[in-house]
Amino acid sequence: MFKDIFDRISWTLLALIVCAALLLLGLNRERESGKSSAGLTRVLEREMAYRARVELIDKLYAPVEALRKGGNSQAALMRLDELNRKYPGEAHGHILQGEIQKEMGALDEAVASYVEGVKLNGDYLEDKGPLSRRREIQQLVEDGLKSIGVRAAANPGNRSLAASLHKVNYLKSRLAGGCE
Repeated sequence: MFKDIFDRISWTLLALIVCAALLLLGLNRERESGKSSAGLTRVLEREMAYRARVELIDKLYAPVEALRKGGNSQAALMRLDELNRKYPGEAHGHILQGEIQKEMGALDEAVASYVEGVKLNGDYLEDKGPLSRRREIQQLVEDGLKSIGVRAAANPGNRSLAASLHKVNYLKSRLAGGCE
């Protein structure tokens, strides 16, 4: 085995190669654990940002909810209009507006508001979560198909009814898992 100098050099080189390979594998594992901790950090940051957003929404829209629960829907809609102008990319205002309009009996306007909210943020369609409005949207779609669908069938030339029906179908497809 170690009879001459060539055998000794060969075995030494083989041992060095094996040690280098083991060292590289060990370093690679350390890098992967660093990546997984970085991924975990990103997940935690995302979760914290989501919770902060939910708390901000609760704080911003608390006066609107108070007006709504107090039965003052018109004042709640006016306050929502102010908030929607101040925070134009926030979907929650549109969702609340749709809820209030539905309570007031303005189904077409409620559908339009819900569509705007869902287009801005699809979290309202999730089954679970603090922002979920899935049940309300499902009920709105059922009511919309009954009411708007019948009116659109009776008046096939009415473009506003066709647009409202299109919005109801948009919500229906998003509930079924469809994309934009």
